[in-house]
Amino acid sequence: MPRVSQDHLDARRRQILDGARSCFARFGYEGATVRRLEEATGLSRGAIFHHFKDKESLFLALAEDDATRMADVVAEQGLVQVMRDLLAEPGDGGGLAPGADWLGTRLEVSRRLRTDCDFRERWAQRSEQLTAATRARLQWQRESGNLRDDVDVDVLTAYLELVLEGLVSHLAMGLPAKHLGEVLDVVEESVRRHRGC
Repeated sequence: MPRVSQDHLDARRRQILDGARSCFARFGYEGATVRRLEEATGLSRGAIFHHFKDKESLFLALAEDDATRMADVVAEQGLVQVMRDLLAEPGDGGGLAPGADWLGTRLEVSRRLRTDCDFRERWAQRSEQLTAATRARLQWQRESGNLRDDVDVDVLTAYLELVLEGLVSHLAMGLPAKHLGEVLDVVEESVRRHRGC
């Protein structure tokens, strides 16, 4: 029996994650049945669960994948850019993933954190990645002289994370996004160091 290359296994795993992302976004965790996951990924349950132990493991891998991609954006461009990416329309060149799909995953994580103690414990280790990336980026900005120096970096980190959660809630409620880009401009400006004449 021929061996499958690591590239093929990685591509298959990516195919499963991408299909699962849209399925969880559309139907939520409970509604993403195995049959729907098969349809969304174009693969059989055997192929899906060859790569992931169960649906819970698949969802955690997906949420972790999104968190890693967000942390990469934060390291390069900051947490406000993650928020701008969230506002980006699918296919316009922005976004961590198509906007509605990424939002769906983020909302499902938030819901499960509120209602599932076991999930909360398992997710706690993974969620620190985004906080650490945000804190490191802000510290770098401070050392570069670009970040206001009258507020502790941990307070600014918490502030930006709170804005992110507020943005996610706003979008989840279907409220208008008309001026949110300008709101993010204000948020970004609020953490910058202002130099005198």
